[in-house]
Amino acid sequence: MPSDAPPTIQPVLRPVTADDLPMLAQWLVRDHVRQWWGDVETQIGRIRAKLDGRDSTRPFIFELGGVPTGYIQYSFFDDHKTPDQLAETPWLDMLPEGAVGIDLFIAEAGSLSKGIGSVAVRTMAEMLWRKGHRSILIDPDLKNARAVRAYEKAGFRPIDALSGRTGDYLIMRYDPENIDRRRR
Repeated sequence: MPSDAPPTIQPVLRPVTADDLPMLAQWLVRDHVRQWWGDVETQIGRIRAKLDGRDSTRPFIFELGGVPTGYIQYSFFDDHKTPDQLAETPWLDMLPEGAVGIDLFIAEAGSLSKGIGSVAVRTMAEMLWRKGHRSILIDPDLKNARAVRAYEKAGFRPIDALSGRTGDYLIMRYDPENIDRRRR
């Protein structure tokens, strides 16, 4: 598997298919994933909803050198601003209109802190930027310092105006000018 150096192979993002669900279920039960993503059945149900078109979120597997290495998705925050969701997470209404959010996890615990997350999220953010999205966000748990560092390396910075207003989440925005060029 990858060394401690950041990966030099560019990740390939491919859409999730129903054939990926057993692999995703195996990944979701791993402690380092479950800690942040929760119940496997709930998450598999959500991914099924995405595949069936009942959720506008776009799920992908990211691969390094042809090997499935993790899961990444992007979603449209405006689609989640329902009365129920706003009651649970009122800060959604503070996000810029048209904002797109990214979420991801790395499949193997041994692959954490090796630059893979930074490269994967940067690849997704660059794809979204090329598609014309200019408000690309990620919302790590404040306690997930490893993720925050990875996202900073990928070009994300906290949105100061939302600091302290989003519960346990740190809302970060992508700007290609912020990418740590030493890690590219």
